[in-house]
Amino acid sequence: MSSYNVKEMMSKKDRLAPGHRMCAGCGATIGVRAVLRALHEEDHAVIANATGCLEVSSFMYPYTAWEDSYIHNAFENAGATLSGVETAYKVLKKRGKLPENENFKFIAFGGDGGTYDIGFQSLSGAMERGHDLVYVCYDNGAYMNTGIQRSSATPMYADTTTTPAGKCSDGKMQNRKDLASIIADHDVAYVGQSTFTLNFNDLHKKAEKAIYTEGASFLNLMTPCPRGWRYPTEDIMEICRLAVETCYWPLFEVEHGKWRLTYEPKKKLPIEDFLRPQGRFKHLFKPGNEHLIEEFQAEVDRRWEDLLYKCNR
Repeated sequence: MSSYNVKEMMSKKDRLAPGHRMCAGCGATIGVRAVLRALHEEDHAVIANATGCLEVSSFMYPYTAWEDSYIHNAFENAGATLSGVETAYKVLKKRGKLPENENFKFIAFGGDGGTYDIGFQSLSGAMERGHDLVYVCYDNGAYMNTGIQRSSATPMYADTTTTPAGKCSDGKMQNRKDLASIIADHDVAYVGQSTFTLNFNDLHKKAEKAIYTEGASFLNLMTPCPRGWRYPTEDIMEICRLAVETCYWPLFEVEHGKWRLTYEPKKKLPIEDFLRPQGRFKHLFKPGNEHLIEEFQAEVDRRWEDLLYKCNR
């Protein structure tokens, strides 16, 4: 792995070209650009992209925003498709049918709907088989492309079009799935969870580790959606900061089974600091709903303590 340099990383040419049709301030494209910057400039990539916001807005045949080889996959099979491509590459390389001086990396992108839910079966299979690829989930916490429906990544009490908050409902009633921990239990080479920190240091380091660690790797990136989460577009970095500082979205990695925190807040903020700026949680701050915030806080605390235990802290 190359020595890490923030300035060098940020100065690299983007492999996702401008001119796509993603929403202004979309977290997904920020995440994609950051991950692809971790590729060494001499290396090529094959990108698999499950159907979702990112796919429909970055690729409309014959036009594409992707600089590398690109495959549009159905919701459910990005992991399976890229597994096949990676296997074919190894076979052709072994038979001497590909140039020795060309190196390809294999990266899949999928939203939480296509990763936590519909695509989980093929993702789990790819991870269990140990293919030398990286699956990146851009987690915006709902099926945003089709109208902000809940997914298993949607946090408890979030207001979505299929879990509307109102007189008879407090929003989604279930806790979000902890997918990074589930994939870590597949005994893969590398798992990283990150989001957009002040200088992108954490995300860039984990992306490079994921790409250049031999074997199956998984990155879970919180990529806020201003439309679905209902916050001012320019506040995306603050939303990410609050997610990390409240421990709603802790930063950690698992290398060959060894868990490690990559950031621990000096003073853990209350979860309401993360919830309050988002319109999808505004019902939680109505009189009489204090117990809902307390329940949300209790779940965050439980998961944080569990993570500290796994990391031997």
